[in-house]
Amino acid sequence: MLPEVHIYIDRSEAETWNHDEIDNLQGKINTGEYSMSKVIIIGGGAAGMMAGVFAARNHHEVHILEKNEKLGKKVFITGKGRCNVTNNCEVEELLRAVMTNSKFLYSAFYTFNSQDMMALLEEAGVPLKTERGNRVFPESDRSSDIIRGLERLMKKYGVHVRFKSEVREILTQDGAAVGVSLADGEIKRADAVVVATGGLSYPTTGSTGDGYRFARETGHQVTDCIPSLVPLKTREDYIPRMAGLSLKNVELTVRRGKKILYRDFGEMMFTHTGVTGPLILSASARLGKYLVKGEELTAFIDLKPALSLEQLDERILREFENGKNKQFKNVIGVLFPSSLTPVMLEIGGIPGDKVIHEISREERLAFGMTVKNFPFTITEPGEFKEAVITQGGVSVRDINPGSMESKKIKNLYFTGEVLDLDAVTGGYNLQIAWSTAYLAAMDISEKSYCEQ
Repeated sequence: MLPEVHIYIDRSEAETWNHDEIDNLQGKINTGEYSMSKVIIIGGGAAGMMAGVFAARNHHEVHILEKNEKLGKKVFITGKGRCNVTNNCEVEELLRAVMTNSKFLYSAFYTFNSQDMMALLEEAGVPLKTERGNRVFPESDRSSDIIRGLERLMKKYGVHVRFKSEVREILTQDGAAVGVSLADGEIKRADAVVVATGGLSYPTTGSTGDGYRFARETGHQVTDCIPSLVPLKTREDYIPRMAGLSLKNVELTVRRGKKILYRDFGEMMFTHTGVTGPLILSASARLGKYLVKGEELTAFIDLKPALSLEQLDERILREFENGKNKQFKNVIGVLFPSSLTPVMLEIGGIPGDKVIHEISREERLAFGMTVKNFPFTITEPGEFKEAVITQGGVSVRDINPGSMESKKIKNLYFTGEVLDLDAVTGGYNLQIAWSTAYLAAMDISEKSYCEQ
C-alpha cells in the first residue's frame, strides 16, 4: 500500500484551485494513479538549495548533486561572510539594479520577490535585519545561518543531498532531459533536471563553469563570460603608493571619451594593483564589457563632493591665509589623508617647496580642479578569483522567462548565476538566484499536476 501523501498548495496560488480539484488530485496520489516526479538538481548553492526546497515542498522526490563536501560554499563567503541575502525594496528597484537582461526577470521578480524571500528565511528560523541601502543580512551577521536555515527546510521536506558527486553529462532523449551521468560512470534517471552550478567567480567554491558546458552540449548558446563586481586595475604608478587607503563619501566618474559610462557616490579603496571597494565593484558591472576588449577608460574622483569648486577654493584660501610664509607641502596636508598628500603634490601642478604667497590664483584654481577631478586610468578588470559574480552565461533567448525551462530541451531548467543575468551589489544577485530557482521548482510542480 502506498503511503499517504499530502498536497502542499502555495498560498499565492490557492485561489486557482477549488476543493474538488484538490480532493481529486489527493485521491490520485494516494491510489498511485499519480506519481510525483523525480527531480535532479545539479549544484547545492543558493539556487540549488532554493529549487530543492520548493520542489520537495510540492512532494517531488528531489536529489541535489553537489561536487563539494558541503552546501552553499559561495553563499558562505558572500557579503564578507555576512551574506547580503537580498535587498528589501520594491520589484521595480530590483529590476533597475539588474545590468544584463533585466526584462527577462520581470516574471521571476514579480512571482517571488525579496519580501517573499525574507518571509521564507524567517519561517526557516533565521531572523533578519535591514541595513543601509536596504541591504538584508542575518541578524547574527553569520552567512552560515542562511545555509543552516535552508538546510532545515530541505530536511523538513525530504530533499536528498549527495556530496562529492560531480555530474559529467546531462542525458537527453527525444528532446527532453531524462537524467545525468556522474564522473564515476553512474547513471541517475530523472523526470526533470535543474542546472544550478553557478558561474566562474570564486572557482575555489566549485564554480568552474560546468553549467556552461552542459548548456553548450545540449544545444544552448552561451554568451561571453567576464568577471563582474570585481576590483579594477589601473595604469598610474601613484595608485599602488596609496595601497590600503580607503576613501569614504567620494564621487567616481568613469568616461569613455566624452561619454560618461558610470557616476556614483560611495566608498572605495586603493590597492597594489588598482582600486576596489563597493563603488568600484558596482562600476565594474558597467565597465567590464569595454575593458575585456582592451579599451582603457579614464576615471576621476571628486575628493570633496560636499563642496562646490567655489567653496573648495574658499577652504584652500583659508589654509593659505594661515600659512602665507610656509611651503605649499607644509600647508595642504590638512586637506588629505597622509598617503594621499604626496600624490596630490605630484599631480597638483604646484611645486611642494613653493611658498604660499608666491602661488598664483590660476595655480590655486587648477589645484582645486585636481581635487575635484583626481585622475587615473582603468586598464582591465580583476580575475575571476576576485569577482563576486560572472557577467554572461546561458543565453536567456534559449530560456522561458516564466518557468526557467529550456526552449530547446524539455524538462531542463537553468537557474541563478549560470544564466546571462547580473546586477550591482546590494543583495540583488542572490535575489536573482532565489527568484529563478523558485520559478523552476514551481513549473516542475505545475507541469506534473497538469500532465496527470
